[in-house]
Amino acid sequence: MNVAELRWFLVLADTEHVTDAAAMLHITQPTLSRALHRLEKELGTPLFDRDRHRLHLNPRGEVFQQHVRRALQEISTAEDRIATMLDPQQGTISLAFPHSFGRWLIPELISAYRQQAPTAQFLLHSDAADAVVQSLRDGGSDLIITSPEPADPDLAWHPLCEERLWLAVPAAHPLAGREEVSIADAAAEQFITLRPEFGLRQTTDLLFSRAGHTPAITMEATEIATIRGLVASGLGVSVLPRDPGTAEPEGLTLVPLTDTDAHRTIGTAWHRTRPTTPAVRNFRTFIAERTVRQR
Repeated sequence: MNVAELRWFLVLADTEHVTDAAAMLHITQPTLSRALHRLEKELGTPLFDRDRHRLHLNPRGEVFQQHVRRALQEISTAEDRIATMLDPQQGTISLAFPHSFGRWLIPELISAYRQQAPTAQFLLHSDAADAVVQSLRDGGSDLIITSPEPADPDLAWHPLCEERLWLAVPAAHPLAGREEVSIADAAAEQFITLRPEFGLRQTTDLLFSRAGHTPAITMEATEIATIRGLVASGLGVSVLPRDPGTAEPEGLTLVPLTDTDAHRTIGTAWHRTRPTTPAVRNFRTFIAERTVRQR
């Protein structure tokens, strides 16, 4: 058996129809039938039950299908690793990050990296901070860029920059005219926040805890843009970073927070023991050595 015929078998197992499978593979029906005959002869058993009109994968075929899938995945992984050994700039880097970083930090880093590694490929995934960290634990991501630092001893962490946090208030709010405020000044306000699985919410909760206050949270959202709109409409206040490259919505004012920890630390994390490709290691080294502009 050869790799091409194993791939043909998987298509045939999915379609259970020789004519359809041959059309999908761009080969003739007799060619596919002969390949299946050779495979079954080598294994010493039929892999399909046959009736007049189509094939039906039998239990032996189902077992073979499972192992062939795994074998072809291993071959694909080996091909990718060898390719990156020959050219470390090649290879796919799976990178996960919270939604808000996709507006400024991720494009900034990838654009800069592509100048020195133009063939590098990226598989990008954005989600809440908890889901981003879980994707790294599960092996779904090679690297993550997130905030705050994951509380997991299996994950290594390198801080990249700090992003300042502001008190977002409606433009007509009494605090809107202040040059600066503290968390204590806003302790009696009604707050709009992200849901608990989001990193900014976790940072905000810690900020309030250190200030000795418990915020009155009246609304929770899943997007910072939604919170900006709600604040601008006069429905509450929030602790937010600036929106990079975009003017704040009309009716919203950002007031600097004086609390010393009114910022979120953004960094990159990776699994301490999981093997990585040269492409991933090169990108990780690049972002660790790069000075990211403070915000």
